[in-house]
Amino acid sequence: MPDTPTDTAPRTPTAGLLLRLAGVLSAYGTDTAFTRRGTQPHPTRSALIGMFAAAAGRPRDQALDPLDLPGRPSYTDLAFTIRIDTPGTPYTDFHTTGSARPRHEQLRTSKGGRRAEGKNTHVTRRHYLTDACFTVAVHGSPALITYLAHTLEHPHFAPYLGRRACVPDEPLVLTPPLTDPLTHLLKHAPLTLPAPPGPDDDRIPVTVWWDTPPSHPTSHRELADEPADFTPHRRRHTVRPHWSTTEYLPATLYTGTDPLPALADYRHRLEQPCPPPP
Repeated sequence: MPDTPTDTAPRTPTAGLLLRLAGVLSAYGTDTAFTRRGTQPHPTRSALIGMFAAAAGRPRDQALDPLDLPGRPSYTDLAFTIRIDTPGTPYTDFHTTGSARPRHEQLRTSKGGRRAEGKNTHVTRRHYLTDACFTVAVHGSPALITYLAHTLEHPHFAPYLGRRACVPDEPLVLTPPLTDPLTHLLKHAPLTLPAPPGPDDDRIPVTVWWDTPPSHPTSHRELADEPADFTPHRRRHTVRPHWSTTEYLPATLYTGTDPLPALADYRHRLEQPCPPPP
């Protein structure tokens, strides 16, 4: 089996930290304004950047503005490397909404009018992932990473996994700021798998998604998840490429069926007091 590569690195490898996005439900949609509200198979840039801005208490219309930090960085400067520990199981929830909307917002009929009162039910199907787990390396400038770690540990608005009903498990912030988050992601961070590795397996194939081109991509996609504006009624995203690889991680990273002791031990070994933001 090929070893984990060491020559793949993000644009801005100056600092980073690891997040663990796991929970009973998660949803990372790119088409959430219609009757079918889908989810991508892994966290989107929009979901991650939105979480960071909410944790800092930034209004939606200012979420992407430069921060008052050295170099004036923005959350859009961050790069992400996403390790899919457990892909989760797709789940569809049936919703009905709209019966209490005012007359001018009620559903139209085929003749161009509005549906009668009491017959304005709007059916939606919302797609989720159940029991999914992702470990995310966040790469950026040291000042931004320090600020991000602080706000996620002391959030203004509670973080959630794509939708407000999707509460993350603990720990969300898996490490303090690191100088080499990629090495930790691929060689050291505990691995939550849907099933244990075989008794003779030394390494485990795991899918990893990259914001920047890795040295050995196995797949390439374009995704409309780069936020350009979070302002209500003006929400806009642009298309960006991302790449996937299959990495062979040490089987010793497997946490067992109860991951919390391994996660706590890993965090404890790296723990340093998180300094306040600049």
